[in-house]
Amino acid sequence: QVQLVESGGGLVQPGGSLRLSCAASRFTFFDYYGIGWFRQAPGKEREGVSCISSSGGRTYYADSVKGRFTISRDNAKNTVYLQMNSLKPEDTAVYYCARWGRGGSIWSSIKGYDYWGQGTQVTVSS
Repeated sequence: QVQLVESGGGLVQPGGSLRLSCAASRFTFFDYYGIGWFRQAPGKEREGVSCISSSGGRTYYADSVKGRFTISRDNAKNTVYLQMNSLKPEDTAVYYCARWGRGGSIWSSIKGYDYWGQGTQVTVSS
């Protein structure tokens, strides 16, 4: 059973930074799959934040985070990162990583993801 574990969340002031990590285990051929980050705020639907292709050569971002967030991966460590800078209160949410294991969907559609982590809370507040 594939396991994805997020870490790095916490409380940060507006304008601050956090780096989230998504560590994969029991995950054969990690470098065959794209990995996405999603977030869900209270009362809202889960939305796509960013995604990185299997090799790391292609990255995708939601318009709301372009220029502030950077996704990267280290396939030797089976880990994907999300560097979040210039954080805003509206970035507050539980952040999830997931494996893009199903074809036929755009990166931001949850239908394309087959394994999910438990999430890490990010709170941006003064």
